[in-house]
Amino acid sequence: MQGIKNNDQFRETVSKDEPVIVKFTADWCPDCRRMDMFIDDIMDTYNEYGWYELNRDELPEIADEQEVMGIPSLLIFKNGEKKAHLHSANAKSPEQVKEFLDAQK
Repeated sequence: MQGIKNNDQFRETVSKDEPVIVKFTADWCPDCRRMDMFIDDIMDTYNEYGWYELNRDELPEIADEQEVMGIPSLLIFKNGEKKAHLHSANAKSPEQVKEFLDAQK
């Protein structure tokens, strides 16, 4: 998963024609580490998305702008528009993440 390190890179990433998923995370977040243990298999299965990671502590203005209140959160973007948002409370298991992604098809 490629990291997003600044505002310009975020804008460029979410403006792509193909759908992208940005995982909002933080170094201190235990639920984020738990997601890290299962996300690779999900990325392999849902490879129609470009997958990116953004540390909300490094870019808090983007997290605020995108209404990311908890982490980990998965946001789907296409052509600069947020299409879907999996909030942290519903992103605790592989099943929840897969259910969210299946609902986007």
